[in-house]
Amino acid sequence: MACGYWKAGASDHEAAFHVTFRENPFGGEFTLACGLATAIDFLSAFRFHETEIAYLASQRGNDGKPIFDSRFLDCLRDLQLTCDIDAIPEGTLVFPNEPLIRVCGPIAQCQLLETALLNILNFESLIATKAARVCLAANNDPVIEFGLRRAQGVDGGLTASRAAYIGGCAGTSNLQAGERFGIPVSGTQAHSWRGECLMKPVLQTQKLSAPVTWTNTSLRR
Repeated sequence: MACGYWKAGASDHEAAFHVTFRENPFGGEFTLACGLATAIDFLSAFRFHETEIAYLASQRGNDGKPIFDSRFLDCLRDLQLTCDIDAIPEGTLVFPNEPLIRVCGPIAQCQLLETALLNILNFESLIATKAARVCLAANNDPVIEFGLRRAQGVDGGLTASRAAYIGGCAGTSNLQAGERFGIPVSGTQAHSWRGECLMKPVLQTQKLSAPVTWTNTSLRR
């Protein structure tokens, strides 16, 4: 799409992109904005590296010719963001059709940022909103987040732990999230630990009595 704007001579046309949503998640009455810090990190580091330029240059169309003009790739190589960005602070209640973030600038640059910003804000706001709903249901009892084992990858686990904390959770079992974001850490016991304790009343302090492997649902010895 950015290449299409470039070919049409429109890549520098001014545009405004708004990240909004149509409905609150979980059938609820609110959404909790989250993901701005991750978005800022992404935007601060945004550039095209030589390996990425080389990959784009290697792409061919059905006619066997390069998809991307070398002059366009030169533009990507020299690209420096000049967009103005406004956003709602993290932890703010937001509602359908309210912009979470607004990006104003050259349309090709806005287009290049669109997918990443949607991914970041959608995912983290979803987790923060769910955490807020759980904390409200807990009626002031502390809620600890320990979803790392079911998260969408290691990075997803980190961002989800942070988003849950913004949503009101009192702590996390994710030690790396605790170290990186200053979240209080707590946790539960793994099934493998509990299983070994049940099978061997006096657990050896140096090593387990036999190698243990685990699956999603059961212990095997």
